[in-house]
Amino acid sequence: MNYQIIIQPNAQTDIERAYRWLLERAPTRAVAWYNGLQQAIDSLQSLPERCSLAPEDEYFSEEIRQLLYGRRGGVYRILFTIVDDIVHILHVRHSAQDVLREEKDNTSI
Repeated sequence: MNYQIIIQPNAQTDIERAYRWLLERAPTRAVAWYNGLQQAIDSLQSLPERCSLAPEDEYFSEEIRQLLYGRRGGVYRILFTIVDDIVHILHVRHSAQDVLREEKDNTSI
């Protein structure tokens, strides 16, 4: 089964922010990072359930999964939920960022 992927506005903002940050510091690396991130997201078209539950899962009513992308100090967590045959990319967060919590951040994931 192939899943449709929808990148939510919050996730798109996260991606653009991370890309701009990298672009200022390492332009060549930023392009490679972005292309790799897109490939990682595209990989969710098949078997998104292979990814583990995210720490955020315990704080929200919907099931939140994560796909890790990157290596060493540059690991990003692609947070997503699966509804029917659609993978909704909710956020892309650096692994050093705090876990999103509804009550703490007053955030809807």
